[in-house]
Amino acid sequence: MQLVIDWDGTVTERDTLLLTLERFVDPAVLGRLEAELDAKLAAGTVTHRQVMEREFALLRAPLDDVVAFLREHARVRPGFAALVERFDPLILSSSFHETIEPVLEREGVSARVRANRVEPRPEGWRIRWTSDSDCATCGQPCKRGALPRGPVTYVGDGYSDRCAALAADRVFARDGLARYLDAQGVRYEPFGDFHAIAAALSGSGG
Repeated sequence: MQLVIDWDGTVTERDTLLLTLERFVDPAVLGRLEAELDAKLAAGTVTHRQVMEREFALLRAPLDDVVAFLREHARVRPGFAALVERFDPLILSSSFHETIEPVLEREGVSARVRANRVEPRPEGWRIRWTSDSDCATCGQPCKRGALPRGPVTYVGDGYSDRCAALAADRVFARDGLARYLDAQGVRYEPFGDFHAIAAALSGSGG
């Protein structure tokens, strides 16, 4: 069973994309946009990708400033380093290599990462997506197509994890993903940290 883990809000205690936007974008401007996009996302009139593109078009900070901020403020859940060492998970994220890898380096963790790239332009950050193809299941570009072949255990927390979680053989979920799976009647295992996940995986033979 291969282990796949989301990054923001799953490995990290808080979503680092949101932390970045809250720190470097005018709160009033960000608040108005988020209210608009949250309503449209719930109504299905925009995709998660479109939401991210519009949000990060507001970000004009240099990458070095953002990385320094995240290295200081991003916190990972307890047990993460030990889980990586033992189970060699794939980190599958809608976030960016440029902001994930400095936090892994700070933690002294070497892990496989599949994420997007970003161009931090002065007129607004532009996201370079790893895939432009729509998912046959959800109709949006999503993480399902990036799942490894064979049985998968998926760990996630949010909107971008929904379709991949539905394709997994075993799911650990919290927060928005847990609420979504509850509404869908899909079984999952709740988690608080990676010690709990490691214990559950060890108890089932990994």
